[in-house]
Amino acid sequence: MVSLYVVLLLVCASVFVNGWTDAPNAIATVISTRVLSAKAAIFLATVFNLAGVFMMGTAVANTTANIVTIGTGRGALITLAAAQLSVVIWALSAWRFGIPTSESHALIAGLMGAGISFKGIEAFNWEEFKKVLIGLGVATVLGFIAGYFTTKLIVFIFKRANRRKSNTFFSWGQVLSASMMAFNHGAQDGQKFMGVFALALVVGGILPTSESLIVPVWVKLLVSILMAVGTSIGGYRIIKTMGMDMVKLEKYQGFAAEIGASACMMGATILGIPLSTTNAKGTAIMGAGAARRFSDVNWNIVKEMLIAWALTFPACLVLGYIMAKLFNFLF
Repeated sequence: MVSLYVVLLLVCASVFVNGWTDAPNAIATVISTRVLSAKAAIFLATVFNLAGVFMMGTAVANTTANIVTIGTGRGALITLAAAQLSVVIWALSAWRFGIPTSESHALIAGLMGAGISFKGIEAFNWEEFKKVLIGLGVATVLGFIAGYFTTKLIVFIFKRANRRKSNTFFSWGQVLSASMMAFNHGAQDGQKFMGVFALALVVGGILPTSESLIVPVWVKLLVSILMAVGTSIGGYRIIKTMGMDMVKLEKYQGFAAEIGASACMMGATILGIPLSTTNAKGTAIMGAGAARRFSDVNWNIVKEMLIAWALTFPACLVLGYIMAKLFNFLF
């Protein structure tokens, strides 16, 4: 029973860190364009993250929980604990340098590494892992395309509009689009972590085993609250990198980036495809900036982000493997 409590505590730590280092991506642009203050944006993110967790089902949660076959008992709990600790270590390391990373990829890679330590490659559920690869393409490629062409479309539609009236329109529009981003972040990342939390309860014998993962309401609520607290405490470094340093966006570009990223994320969530909200929002911001001028994008910061994104999978896979071996030795 102690092992179960340790796993649940580590899942809570991962959710908190996700709010600290990942959820701020959803509200970075609405703060950088000065539409909302940081406090107002965080409150908005809290409300709509909660709504996303509750209203978008459990398809992504089920996919995440089935990426690796972990079995039951002590080995299964060690696998989950090792994966969560690898998320925390990697996310905090990247946050220290203000680099946005994907906790979604860190979680999945951590699970894979921990699974390998017990069962080898046979632990992978390849059908579910294919969805992860699809999500990687959707977030990285379609995110940029969506941000780029949404911005171009807005410029074409509003080319004769009064600038002051347009700014007023897009200020209100960004409140809506930032709400959509926060909603979709809750639907994606909230589901991933509540899926792991519920899986731990199943492995620990608290919840019954079933073909489709059952996530209790209190788990959804706990995940939402922890994510919100994390965002309010530590999200400002990531907000600065994403919303200010990488591209200095106009209001219409912020609106376009949020709408483009939200569309990608919503489609993936409905299909049960886990994707990185950091990648989706980050590439959409790049696309929105490049639609005006490629030189508007700070490509040095983009390069740092891409390196961090590329390293996330192998680094967290190795971390998950090492942590699982260490836990197995200690416990």
